[in-house]
Amino acid sequence: MARRPRTQPQRHRERHRSERTGWLRAAVLGANDGLLSTAGLVVGVASAQASRSAVLLAGFAGLVAGAFSMAAGEYVSVSSQADAEDADRQLEQRELAEDPRGEREELANIWRRRGLDADLAAKVADQLTAHDALGAHLRDELGLTDTLRARPLQAALTSAVTFSFGAGLPLLAVALAPATRIVPVVAVATLVSLGLLGAAGARLGGAPMGVGAVRVLFWGALAMAATAAIGRLFGVAA
Repeated sequence: MARRPRTQPQRHRERHRSERTGWLRAAVLGANDGLLSTAGLVVGVASAQASRSAVLLAGFAGLVAGAFSMAAGEYVSVSSQADAEDADRQLEQRELAEDPRGEREELANIWRRRGLDADLAAKVADQLTAHDALGAHLRDELGLTDTLRARPLQAALTSAVTFSFGAGLPLLAVALAPATRIVPVVAVATLVSLGLLGAAGARLGGAPMGVGAVRVLFWGALAMAATAAIGRLFGVAA
């Protein structure tokens, strides 16, 4: 009787949402900002009775300026975070070199506070120190890991690309809308897109999609109402 070949156990690969926190935050922020800021801009200009070409020009200028602004802002902001992480890493390296016994005790105390008894906490600290002392302190003392490490260039590029994509949607609506219906068409298209974006962002982050949609719809409607009012108040026929 032939023996059945042993089946290899399948390795379970867990995918955690925190693994995509860095780029997800930048992507959602960029797309949401591009969509809302450009929609508000073109609604305000269109409400001032400007021509379609003037509305498109204003919107495209807002897209270019906004994409560069988002990229620069994200790069500077995340670079500051990366600088702080590097400074903490260097500090831990010095402390490990100058006082290894004290650092080992500090690590054991962390594990005692997490619920281990003193003997087991000491063994865990000893083994982690022998394996990767710096990595253990960065992770357990400061909460710094490679997964959540600040990546300035990634955040900048993600923000610029998603801002441009979001900003392109209201511009497309302007190009396709009847000349006398630009404001309502852009407003409806923007609100629908904002709702979908908010729901998608909430879904990726593990939050209720309805909550994510409602909170961006509220602020989106408020922003466009404000810019439309300003356009009507100060606008003159082109």
